[in-house]
Amino acid sequence: MFKKLFNTTIGLALGGGAAKGVAHIGVLKALEDADIEVDYIAGTSVGAMIAALYAFKVDVETIGSLARRLTMSKVTSFKLNKTGFFSTESLRELMLEYVGDVAIEDAAIPLSIVATDINSGEEIVLTSGSVVDAVCASAAIPGIYIPVEINGRTLVDGGLVQNVPIEALQTAGAGVTIASHLNSVSHYQEISHVLDVMRNAFEIAVSQHTQDQLKEADLLISMDLSDFSLRDNTARYDELFNIGHQAATVQLTKLAWYKKTNLFLYIGRMMRELAPFKLPEFIRRALNKTGV
Repeated sequence: MFKKLFNTTIGLALGGGAAKGVAHIGVLKALEDADIEVDYIAGTSVGAMIAALYAFKVDVETIGSLARRLTMSKVTSFKLNKTGFFSTESLRELMLEYVGDVAIEDAAIPLSIVATDINSGEEIVLTSGSVVDAVCASAAIPGIYIPVEINGRTLVDGGLVQNVPIEALQTAGAGVTIASHLNSVSHYQEISHVLDVMRNAFEIAVSQHTQDQLKEADLLISMDLSDFSLRDNTARYDELFNIGHQAATVQLTKLAWYKKTNLFLYIGRMMRELAPFKLPEFIRRALNKTGV
């Protein structure tokens, strides 16, 4: 309990959102501009891909250069199978090109990647083993992509269980969690392709539980990207990058205040949870205002 009190290490959770993930790159640049060092990083789906690149010290400019030419078709290989229409082989080759055949536990920044066991419904947080396998599993949208087998488990997109992996950061040891959320508005793109239908259905299902999970974040960077495509935003890279950068810059001004007042907030939580008496009204109102 008291270890958490003085823990000001920073954890960054990058959520799913397919081609909208470019906004995460803007968030990373805002963190660097503010001289905020990320101590832990976690990702789901496209967030897993960007988190893995950043954890292995691929610089923001290089990640951006990759994203400028990245479309869903470039990370998708058609391979009709009983369990899906596409394989993640192209994504695998891309990750191998940029980080190599590396293990999660060897990352420069402690890395957690979230996937879902499609047979049991369990959340699987991958903190060891092949980075490439983990990213492919985390991005394997069920019904579209063929699931990925890891350690005897059949894994699919982590968004089913934890689309913005805040809990994974807390488990890893982060004291202050920052969440980058790409789907703050429940409005979905007009469909023009069968993949849009399936992807929108997935997003709708995921959004139902994500809102509750986001309450666990100490700092939430939330963006309305409903006007952007889930499949291809290469022509709108700059727009997406700037939205992520601006949203993060605004929210990060609160981070110094949060770290300085962490002691007060923690004491407030303990009083609320442990005190055998009713808190005075003025204290209760103050705690409510701070979100404790």
